[in-house]
Amino acid sequence: MAPMNPQGPIDTLDEGALKELIAGELGAVRDRSLGLTTEVLAEDDLTGQVSPLMSPLVWDLAHVGNYEELWLLRQAAGREAMRPEIDDLYDAFEHPRAERPTLPLLSPDEARAYIGTVRAKVLDSLPAARFDTADPLTSGGFVYGMVVQHEHMHDETMLATHQLRKGAPALLDPPAEPLQKPAEGSAADEVLIEAGPFQMGTSDDPWAYDNERPVHLVDLPAYYIDVEPVTNAAYLAFIEAGGYDDPRWWEPAGWEWRNAGGKRAPAFWHREAGQWMRRRFGRTEPVPPGEPVQHVCWYEADAYARWAGKRLPTEAEWEKAARWDPAAQRSRRYPWGEAYEEGRANLGQRSLRPAETGSYASGGSAYGVRRLLGDVWEWTSSDFHGYPGFRSFPYKEYSEVFFGPEYKVLRGGSWATHPLAVRGSFRNWDYPVRRQIFSGFRCARSAREGR
Repeated sequence: MAPMNPQGPIDTLDEGALKELIAGELGAVRDRSLGLTTEVLAEDDLTGQVSPLMSPLVWDLAHVGNYEELWLLRQAAGREAMRPEIDDLYDAFEHPRAERPTLPLLSPDEARAYIGTVRAKVLDSLPAARFDTADPLTSGGFVYGMVVQHEHMHDETMLATHQLRKGAPALLDPPAEPLQKPAEGSAADEVLIEAGPFQMGTSDDPWAYDNERPVHLVDLPAYYIDVEPVTNAAYLAFIEAGGYDDPRWWEPAGWEWRNAGGKRAPAFWHREAGQWMRRRFGRTEPVPPGEPVQHVCWYEADAYARWAGKRLPTEAEWEKAARWDPAAQRSRRYPWGEAYEEGRANLGQRSLRPAETGSYASGGSAYGVRRLLGDVWEWTSSDFHGYPGFRSFPYKEYSEVFFGPEYKVLRGGSWATHPLAVRGSFRNWDYPVRRQIFSGFRCARSAREGR
């Protein structure tokens, strides 16, 4: 995958540079999609369903092309529909994942040909596109950014499907790259975030989604938040202390979930010869103690936090720790500044796993909180809802239909998330029982609770 724009934030580029960036990112995300599907798997693996939670991979592949045709050819370029008869098949709201294998889907060869034709037409229409318009769909290239981010999100979903696959590995571990270590003496477990208001959300990021908008002032009391995500070693202490067997730590619905499924550890963990092992993309290996725990649901994260005498941070607490610069009295786009910089976070599928504790120290926030972007999605205690003044755009089905107490907010992205598809204001959400996603957490506590 090509790196993001090295020249600075997207909103600083002129139209020519922005089009060049868009063309490059369209190519990079398509290479990633094909590298997760037709280039590594046989037809049976692409058309089969590994879990009712996931679509067949061939559905995801054709869906990203259909979405691209809808928004970049029909909406942005005003072109005629290419395959209107397949729109219903690839509408995520028309058919739940469990029933998608029964649909008359395009074959892998047909899907690849279709998305290739769509892409060729998009690139052909790109030179004539106008980004300096009053139309919010095209202003700043928003609709192109939306399509690129959408495909990267589906690539992360495809990775979750790969993790659920049985059989021989289809993905190779990339070579390990040197990771940045913390400076001497920076071993605090948690940091104090002082009381006061901060600017939450965004109004000026041209590719931000509707649920990230608008920027608004939130006043928080003082609190402590963990410097790093909770590790496998720390979570193992919870398991060995009987955390899965003590209802004191569990929400009633979580205790019911634990009992119904007999859960005793994160997803993909098992005991073998007295040692905890995990299955990772078809490989069985010892659970690495220093990596952030992943594949835990919200109920597990919440139970651990209670056991540890803490709690999950609210969404606002997470964002203040990640973005607020108290000296400058403003929020940053990324924890470290306004522009994305390589080497500051474990993002973009550079590895197929989270990094060890202490890595990527240069990606810390103004408060010294580390690894807020990348490694694992972090559960928060907050339900998903719109910000004050929220306006649905460009369609209600992206955010608004999910608002409510059924979904919990996750923040920060994972090792599988591409940098274009995550920033300090980005919001993800899922059911509190979900574990196939690359989810972990960090803890917080109110300052008034004392040390």
